[in-house]
Amino acid sequence: MFEKVLIANRGEIALRILRACKEMGIKTVAVHSQVDRDLKHVRLADESVCIGPNPSPQSYLNIPAIISAMEVTDSIAVHPGYGFLAENADFAEQVQKSGFVFIGPDPNVIRTMGDKVAAIAAMKKAGVPTVPGSDGPLPTDDRDTCQEIARRIGYPIIIKAAAGGGGRGMRVVHTEASLMSSIHITQSEAKGAFGDDTVYMEKFLQNPRHVEIQVLSDGQGNAIHLGDRDCSLQRRHQKVLEEAPAPGIPEDVRESTAQSCVQACIDIGYKGAGTFEFLYEDGNYYFIEMNTRVQVEHPVTEMVTGVDIIKEQIRVCAGEKLSLTQDDIVIRGHAFECRINAEDPKTFMPCPGTIKNYHAPGGFGVRVDSHLYSGYTVPPNYDSMIAKVITHGEDREIALNRMRNALEETVIDGIRTNIPLQQRLVRDTAFREGGVNIHYLEKKLEN
Repeated sequence: MFEKVLIANRGEIALRILRACKEMGIKTVAVHSQVDRDLKHVRLADESVCIGPNPSPQSYLNIPAIISAMEVTDSIAVHPGYGFLAENADFAEQVQKSGFVFIGPDPNVIRTMGDKVAAIAAMKKAGVPTVPGSDGPLPTDDRDTCQEIARRIGYPIIIKAAAGGGGRGMRVVHTEASLMSSIHITQSEAKGAFGDDTVYMEKFLQNPRHVEIQVLSDGQGNAIHLGDRDCSLQRRHQKVLEEAPAPGIPEDVRESTAQSCVQACIDIGYKGAGTFEFLYEDGNYYFIEMNTRVQVEHPVTEMVTGVDIIKEQIRVCAGEKLSLTQDDIVIRGHAFECRINAEDPKTFMPCPGTIKNYHAPGGFGVRVDSHLYSGYTVPPNYDSMIAKVITHGEDREIALNRMRNALEETVIDGIRTNIPLQQRLVRDTAFREGGVNIHYLEKKLEN
């Protein structure tokens, strides 16, 4: 096992990783920007290193600074968390070349799964269900071929950047007349945002749900799944509220898709924790991408399985075989996660500032992942998420009622948060019935 791990992240996920390391007897190093010197995990870590000014490119995205911090602290491995450098294959490669361990999959696997065209090809080979599409990059200078592909798939279609992510680099096309202009606009946007103008085409699903499957794999031929999650409540492609398991999905469909994900992990030699993301519509799963890291919403899966995903991720990346088999995994009850953001609940504008009073909710089946404390100042430099409230119950209704109570108990004074929005959602009739699609929240906010 690793003697010392450097945590290349901030906020709640950095604290989550630190706690897992401490339970495993692993010493920790916290790297931080100048404004983040008072983060809770920085105070709790065995060592801390300031790696630069507040903007991310000069700190949390500064690869030489992070590797230098590993060298001066004699760290053995680095855990990237999520965001920042977590899915950066160049970072993973430089970590390995510098003689350290990257807690995640090998760089070549990150590159393959980060290229959506290559990822879809790999999934098809493994038997994972995919969206009908162009079977590779579009020949953007060949109008006839592009039109033929679109007719075969059937309108509406969606043009996507192969290197896209976070809801960017996508354009829906409803008619042939606008096809080529949409392709070229998406190309231009992709080149500017990702440095790669490769685009591909898929069938645009009208009212799908966003369902994802959590996997663990050791890169030694052993892989398991930990069930699924529903993450359909989204605003501008950003998740707001998640739950596990996904409600209303036939067990045979769920299990067959999950097993295909397990097989895909074995086929590509995947190592660590990962998530297969799907659109689900009319009883069918359609693969959209794989996240080669731990997810923000991983706690709901931990609550229904009892598996510590971070610990397992660390173990397998330390060279150990997976400690669990599929028979060990039993889904018990239901869990929800509400993302609490420092933002105005109506305008969604970020609201940084100092926390005057903080009180976390409690009680049976309640968990809070947060780096907040009274007197902490939320900086304006980073993502606005400041906490995750998670509840678990014997069934969906009990878990949802516990979430309603937990949100009522949560006190964050000094800044505005999206708690009022989350309170609306957990009381919403359609959501309480289960199975709302990815467009539901934005339509609700328009009313």
